[in-house]
Amino acid sequence: MEKVIVIGGGAAGLLASGRAAEKGYEVHLYEKNEKLGKKIYITGKGRCNITNASDTSDIIENIPRNPYFMYSALYSFESSDVVSFFNSNGLPTKVERGNRVFPVSDSAKDVVSTLEKYIKKAGVKIHLNKEVKEILVKDNKVFGILLKSGEKIQCDKIILCTGGLSYPLTGSTGDGYKMAEKIGHTITKLYPCLVPLRIEERFCETLMGLSLKNVAINIKDEKNKTVYTDFGEMLFTHFGVSGPIILSASSHLIEKKDKFTIHLDLKPALDEKTLDKRILRDFKENINKDFKNALNDLLPQKIIPVIINLSGIDENKKVNEITKEERKNLISSIKDMKLTVLGPTGFNDAVITRGGISVDEINPHSMESNIVKGLYFAGEIIDVDGYTGGYNLQIAFSTGKLAGELYES
Repeated sequence: MEKVIVIGGGAAGLLASGRAAEKGYEVHLYEKNEKLGKKIYITGKGRCNITNASDTSDIIENIPRNPYFMYSALYSFESSDVVSFFNSNGLPTKVERGNRVFPVSDSAKDVVSTLEKYIKKAGVKIHLNKEVKEILVKDNKVFGILLKSGEKIQCDKIILCTGGLSYPLTGSTGDGYKMAEKIGHTITKLYPCLVPLRIEERFCETLMGLSLKNVAINIKDEKNKTVYTDFGEMLFTHFGVSGPIILSASSHLIEKKDKFTIHLDLKPALDEKTLDKRILRDFKENINKDFKNALNDLLPQKIIPVIINLSGIDENKKVNEITKEERKNLISSIKDMKLTVLGPTGFNDAVITRGGISVDEINPHSMESNIVKGLYFAGEIIDVDGYTGGYNLQIAFSTGKLAGELYES
């Protein structure tokens, strides 16, 4: 019986090891942490958005980095297959807004538990607190691993699934990149991806914790050219902005050195004319009130002082004294709040890593290395990434499943 070693016990490694064991291999899973799936526990704020219930063609459109490399993997293990896998292994799921799929329990712990039961049932031998230092290669073929302890372990095939650099406290410290590079693989430049953005305007600090739904963003570069637009949820933080639409937007900014401005529309469902009518109606109902007390029905309480300041209207001015020109400034402040991007935060806040093993050096139909025979890759270590919304775990599961088939190129 051929012996397979899987390095890394995250989403991709768990799927890969389970599938390889199902195919009759003797599978050993090595994980340097004290438990499996450490990063899964914090995914989706602890709820774990396991996939996105969209057609595979739609999922590919939500992979901005090397999407075409993913064709074989995604079509061989689609989003519906991921859902079926978890359901058949005892984890019921539900679909929420944006087609995001979560466990009914809203517990990432249950996702890890389901995967752990799956690999144990398949016969995978689990080795925790065992850190792999090096992949051993002879005549361009793997023959074993060297542990940090100095122990050498022989095997016939290796699946490398050590993740990226994001959330390093979960064990994602780039070990796999070093192992792969040492045996001849190219590592593309690494960036923190799906990451919050630091903003120059100080008012973000006063808005910290404010979550906005159904807002639109239009991000422009120095030449006033639109580089990204989106609609959905965002969040103000003490250093800037975060939330789903901001994290996805970061994918388009991290590799560029331009200066970007976010144009935030707080009321995208209303055009300027309709918004003006709405404001006039609110003013009429609050005709004797000060301006600062007349926006409570239109905007969240926390953001009203900021909008008043941006509009340039005296907060103590009676609403019946506000001019048409001043209303125009108010509408502009609501429909086009400008946020100057200073840059992304770092790997500690990044959901995933952009960059990794060059896809030119991996067979997309098998996930086997084109350089070293018997070496396979899966998950975040590969230079592929998706937007927020379940796409990156789908990438991990699809590449993990395909790598676990251990097809020979």
